[in-house]
Amino acid sequence: MRTIGNKIKNLRLQKGLTQEELGERTDLSKGYISQIEREISSPSIETLFSLLEVLGISAKDFFDEDTLNQKVVYSQKDVTRYEDLEQGYHVTWLIPESNEKEMEPVLLHLAPGGHFKAYEPSGSETFVYVLEGSVTLRLGRESFVATQGETLYYKASEIHQLRNDSKAETRVLVTATDSYL
Repeated sequence: MRTIGNKIKNLRLQKGLTQEELGERTDLSKGYISQIEREISSPSIETLFSLLEVLGISAKDFFDEDTLNQKVVYSQKDVTRYEDLEQGYHVTWLIPESNEKEMEPVLLHLAPGGHFKAYEPSGSETFVYVLEGSVTLRLGRESFVATQGETLYYKASEIHQLRNDSKAETRVLVTATDSYL
């Protein structure tokens, strides 16, 4: 079981806050935040609620062990699949609710001549690792081809689309930031 101080520290780090920043937002000193996190001091109920508000978590979720436990291993029962026979692709979302996370990993199968949907420009960065076959990236007016074992990495700053222009099946691992898949 994690301690209150440890939970507060983990939440603070997840939010990217320093002890000083958390202290400023709650009218507490950096030293007091440090004492709470190291279990040297215990916050009052009022102080704890103030910390939780700034950290963006309800008291119920804070004390619910399941809420704060990070899931690390995902199995086949966690994946979601979608197939579009007309466009010639099959996509597998490897992480549930990945569109709510900073990265969205998917496994993409492209039939010969198949193509994934075209996307409008965005702030996303995309990583594509070719597991099997070859994939063509159309990025704006340019095309780039990667084959098995090669990687594409690009900013999605122009209209972009992944295609399989070959006569063999293609499998790629795609991870995008600022989820848009």
